[in-house]
Amino acid sequence: MSLPVPDLPKRVLLDLVTDCNLKCPMCVVHGDPEDPRYKDYLKKSMPLERAKKILDELTEARPLVMPGMWSEPLMNPQFREHVTQIKAKGFPLAMNTNGLKMNRSMAEFIVAIGFDSVFFSVDAATPETLEKVRGIKRLDLLHKAVELLQEVRGSRAKPRIGVSMTLQPVNRHEREEFVAYWVPRVDAVRIGEVWEEGKFSAVQTSGPRVPCGALYSTLAVNTNGNVSICCLDSFNGTSMGNVFEDGVRKVWHGPKLTAMRRLHEEGKWDKIPLCKNCDRWASYKYEEKVENGVLIRRCPEYTYYNRLDRLENWSPDLHGTHEVQAVPA
Repeated sequence: MSLPVPDLPKRVLLDLVTDCNLKCPMCVVHGDPEDPRYKDYLKKSMPLERAKKILDELTEARPLVMPGMWSEPLMNPQFREHVTQIKAKGFPLAMNTNGLKMNRSMAEFIVAIGFDSVFFSVDAATPETLEKVRGIKRLDLLHKAVELLQEVRGSRAKPRIGVSMTLQPVNRHEREEFVAYWVPRVDAVRIGEVWEEGKFSAVQTSGPRVPCGALYSTLAVNTNGNVSICCLDSFNGTSMGNVFEDGVRKVWHGPKLTAMRRLHEEGKWDKIPLCKNCDRWASYKYEEKVENGVLIRRCPEYTYYNRLDRLENWSPDLHGTHEVQAVPA
């Protein structure tokens, strides 16, 4: 049975630049400079006029836009110009950043432009563990980046400010310490499982497998306009079409993405190498509870800790996260 597909995607990932100032061992794209795909894929940027063409097509849908996938958004030399034209369209805008390029000028721009959500990838509670996870020891710099954006935001509602930790063997023991430290200090904390070898390492699924919600909600656009089946296709090996050449609707409802959805609906996951062992499909259902002033939302891949006293800066426009509302399937 075919599932309904919205006219336009509810969330759009625009990979505006494929560059990063870190080489984290866990990162599929930047963690292994010897990967033969590395040379031809990195150091690419999406031209402003190309990005504007995509935005023009999406205006009526007002999807959540996230300016990046596997790279650091602030590495883009035209980051401000890109963000300005995204917000000029009235789109909700959210990003993940490592925070190392968050100076006062950038923080003031992010607040002034009306960024909706910024999550800092901190990933450790101690400098020693940070070095194992991200290859740097300066945990203090990450803390200062979060504090700087909070200072500049002041009493304003936006952006929603959070921190994240991607769990793996070298930092899992610091999870509780990380949560205890950050929950009183930021609006939300996200704990997720690391993606490796085609699946999320410690995700436990239950019940029958269902079609992945990403196929019905999210358009992942690479710098060259090629659309990946989802953001986990780190080097765009599953090109579903090119939005620069054919436009958003033609790719979103095109034969390649439609075929992927049909295979999911027919339970033929093994026909798609990227999807065969992937368990993200289970992360579109969640459980929640309120505990000590915190709304805890948990799915197999993520746990979000949302402070109840900071929920005023969340809105239904941020439908690309599990913070308060599930991603539509």
